[in-house]
Amino acid sequence: MPRSGVTTGDSNGVQSPSPLELEALKVLWSLGSGTVADVRDALMAERELAYTTVLTLLDRLEGKGAVRRKKRGRSYVYRPALSREAALETALERLAVDFFQGSRDRLAAYLQGNSKSAERDSQRTPDPAKMDSALL
Repeated sequence: MPRSGVTTGDSNGVQSPSPLELEALKVLWSLGSGTVADVRDALMAERELAYTTVLTLLDRLEGKGAVRRKKRGRSYVYRPALSREAALETALERLAVDFFQGSRDRLAAYLQGNSKSAERDSQRTPDPAKMDSALL
């Protein structure tokens, strides 16, 4: 079982992507494949990134085995090698290890408990007197 805080890989040995790398992977999952410019254009809706930053992200993802690239003309076309499902499995495993002593059952129980309490909270009619006192 991996230690807390250690980047783990999925069952295929692919290292977990960083948050920004995951954003680039999401773009590739959506597009199917794309160039650095394609990925950058999609990411620009959320944050401004230099072309070289996106190039570095994709190169790191290739080094981790999460994407494959193929030369097409003067540029590379990247496609995901890590599936969304495999990335999700890795993230859930890391969450279970880091916060629930490696138990997915404990993670599921936690999520179910929070889901039920959120549902109860959304069905309650707020007491205006309590709202006023909370604002003071």
